[in-house]
Amino acid sequence: MLFETNRIRLRKMTVDDIQIYNKWSNDENVIINTYPNLDRYSLEDTGNFYKKITTSDNSKTFIIEEKDKKTAIGITTLLDIDFFNRNAEFIIDICEKDYWGKGYATEVLKVMLDYTFKELNLHRIYLKVFSFNKRAIKLYEKFGFKHEGNMREALYRDGKWHDIIFMGLLQKNYLK
Repeated sequence: MLFETNRIRLRKMTVDDIQIYNKWSNDENVIINTYPNLDRYSLEDTGNFYKKITTSDNSKTFIIEEKDKKTAIGITTLLDIDFFNRNAEFIIDICEKDYWGKGYATEVLKVMLDYTFKELNLHRIYLKVFSFNKRAIKLYEKFGFKHEGNMREALYRDGKWHDIIFMGLLQKNYLK
């Protein structure tokens, strides 16, 4: 399955991506904004994760590539897809620092929302974002995500407690 814009391509994760995903999963600059715990992952852990997501009918995981260079820059996933209730959790990580703040996440989000609502015909998509990740929150709000709740002080970073914010978007609000 292939999705693209002028700058990015989304492709299915393959066994060849385990090494780069393991690097990203252990990069403190990446995981501080996206992973609740700061554990380190072995290559075997990452391989087990790969097997889990690629054999599940309830997840769709894509590697984000910079189109011209075919450079892997991140990962995006629809997780725990519930086809009966037509909803899923959305995850996006732009993991290569050189690509932060340059609009790549915006492009990925647009492609994934089109896929989620137009192709899979899901009714709702939801996500979790850390309260200090203001750029991500602003991006999600731009696409119509609404705040649905908080897990108060559920995350400890840099000597402070932070909330984990739940946000959701309905198909009817996205396609209007």
